[in-house]
Amino acid sequence: MNAMSNKLISKAAKLDFSKLPGMTPVAAASALSTDSPASAVLPVPKTAPGALMAFANDARSSLLKENESLRAELAQWEGVKPTRWLDPTLIARSRYANRHELNFSGEAYAQLKDEIRHAGGNVQPIKVRPLPGATDTDSPRYEVVFGHRRLQACRELGLPVLAVVDALDDQALFVEMDRENRSRKDLSAWEQGRMYQRALDDGLFPSNRKLAEAVGVDVGNLGKALMLARLPQEVVEAFASPLDLQFRWAKALNDAAGADTPGLVARARELASRKGQLPAKAVFEQLVQPPAPTGGLYRTTPPVAPVSIQRQGRPVAQVRMSEQGAVSVAFEPGALSVEQLSALARHIEAFWSAGSAL
Repeated sequence: MNAMSNKLISKAAKLDFSKLPGMTPVAAASALSTDSPASAVLPVPKTAPGALMAFANDARSSLLKENESLRAELAQWEGVKPTRWLDPTLIARSRYANRHELNFSGEAYAQLKDEIRHAGGNVQPIKVRPLPGATDTDSPRYEVVFGHRRLQACRELGLPVLAVVDALDDQALFVEMDRENRSRKDLSAWEQGRMYQRALDDGLFPSNRKLAEAVGVDVGNLGKALMLARLPQEVVEAFASPLDLQFRWAKALNDAAGADTPGLVARARELASRKGQLPAKAVFEQLVQPPAPTGGLYRTTPPVAPVSIQRQGRPVAQVRMSEQGAVSVAFEPGALSVEQLSALARHIEAFWSAGSAL
């Protein structure tokens, strides 16, 4: 062994490998042993750089395993929105809110409120979206997507409300609100109709069919809900609650309004004066099939044969009077131009202004 080798061995003997992770004093001594022949197989690692490399490899392997474990755990939460506790006073009702105020009373609401009170808050979070342009000092700052009843209960109880905050556009808000509410506590047909009408009026959807496809409802039922929402307010107020209006009554009520709106409204006002005294079905039946007149509100008119209006010996229109006294004039197709229609309206106005009576 030459002088250079002896010098290197002497320096190596002064190195202490026992401080390295995973190295015992015995292993460290073995790594520095100079008594073994050069051809003998020494314990691994044999040198300081080797020990460091082994430690680095072990650490890298451990980090890779931990990284894979964290990735797998994170994948389980992909797409999940975090929840937070919010002050209910910072949250506004949506303009598309489909819950009538009557939903904030009654036995079902009292039970929900009691559950929230005992739990110290709503266990099932509501969903809100940030109000466009709202700052940290504004109130309100959020708008409800769904969960109006839970929000109202927390507000009345003075509790913070657990909420998911998600930035949604108007159309996405509308779709989520409709689907979530229909899956929880069925909205009344009238409530749904009002919500759908508002969405159409705001241009969120170009047609009834597109709206039905977006929210996943039958287009026929959507049409019936819209019929109920478009009824005269007097008809809605004839019922003890607008929540009593049902899908199966939509067409009959709509037909009654189309055939004789003044008569339907008159019957509705009389029924509203006795509000709550009749079940909803009886109110519906009296609206669409009024009882035999006995004087007072209902006035009969003896059957009157249609009166024909002729021009140059040819019939161009007929004047009819219903049993309730409603008068209608039906012109033959093409009998009037647009200009003549406007002139006819002016003549009728002049007729009434002159104090004449039919």
